Amino acid sequence: MSCPDCFRGGISPNTPTGTEETIHGLPTYVARPPEGVTPRGIVVFVPDAFGWVFVNNRVLCDVYAKKGSYLVYLPDFMDGHSLHSDVIGYMDHVVEPAPTWLSLLAKPISFLRMLPLAVPFMLNTKIPATHPGVVSFIQKLRTSPPAFDTKDLKIGAAGFCWGGKHCVLLAADPEEDRVARHGETEKKRLIDCVFTAHPSFLDLPKDIEAMTIPTFITVGDNDAVVGAKPAVETKALVDRMEGHEMVIEPGAKHGFSIRMRPGDKHEMECAERAERQALEWFEKHLD
Repeated sequence: MSCPDCFRGGISPNTPTGTEETIHGLPTYVARPPEGVTPRGIVVFVPDAFGWVFVNNRVLCDVYAKKGSYLVYLPDFMDGHSLHSDVIGYMDHVVEPAPTWLSLLAKPISFLRMLPLAVPFMLNTKIPATHPGVVSFIQKLRTSPPAFDTKDLKIGAAGFCWGGKHCVLLAADPEEDRVARHGETEKKRLIDCVFTAHPSFLDLPKDIEAMTIPTFITVGDNDAVVGAKPAVETKALVDRMEGHEMVIEPGAKHGFSIRMRPGDKHEMECAERAERQALEWFEKHLD
């Protein structure tokens, strides 16, 4: 399910340092390790509703590339239908308390301005329709010559909000997704690990029970999408499963790891913890 917090948050003041390229037929933001450093693996970044052009998503790709020494791909899995960042301001105006009667009257205007930006996303990016494209992109990574010198290409997936559902589905490692890797004949799993923060659209507990690829999940205890009680129940389930981890971040709302408000100390601290968790998880499973 979606909630207002799916469309709210902060916008990073940082400038992305990667490049825009076409990778396996998709427009892709590419973040690379520091010059002269061979990547330790590939991280496929499956974004929130704001997609591959959103500055926050690109900046986090840069973090994974520079701090973790990974080659990071952020493809346009939404085929041009991601949310425009203007939606954040409109939704904030709609949801936040109105200080005056004039601002109360202006709320419908913000809502109407938001609709033509939000409706194409909601109609064109449903999970069943877009997931085959996510799988296909990673299959092509596996069946093509590696983008850098390596004898054992490691691939991780990082998913946020909308992208979290895709990554949890990847973590189930369905037989039909497997391919023979470049230069090999035996079909093997597509990815080596998953990191997801505040995933949306989960079918609980079914999606979690199906996971076989090592997966790290972080959600806030104030996540309006997952819900406080389901989060606790899901963590109890994950704790019983071998090879997976889950953290419930105190006081954090949906979207905290990617759309944190730069002026909110608590949100920034939560986001920084999620960043460290992702890098540590990748280091554990992609080396």
